[in-house]
Amino acid sequence: MRLIEKNNVSPVVSDHGEIIYELVGRGAGEATERHSIAHVVIPPGKSSRSHYHPEAEESYYVLRGRARFVLEGEPAIIEPGQIVLIQKNKSHQITNIGVEDLEFLAFCVPAWESTNTVFLDDND
Repeated sequence: MRLIEKNNVSPVVSDHGEIIYELVGRGAGEATERHSIAHVVIPPGKSSRSHYHPEAEESYYVLRGRARFVLEGEPAIIEPGQIVLIQKNKSHQITNIGVEDLEFLAFCVPAWESTNTVFLDDND
């Protein structure tokens, strides 16, 4: 058995502000094929890039903070204890609208990989 602790995972820091700790997945130390889990931190005022996944379903479970989440152009406010389902091919973006870090778990099935993400701002 291998126990995984977020503080022992090297994060990926994106240019736009996300800090991603891939806990379980194809690129993680505990490699999987069928699913992945990442602990994501977004500082106040920062957001993910608008994107979609052609093959993966994804869910975000909010642990801390407050976010504006947009799914297929429909906005919602999400807070700790709430989860949102993102079906494949559905565009989405999450923005930290609070004063503290936004933290959430991102679950993907099948396991996330960079080739399964299409950024909408790349289409310009």
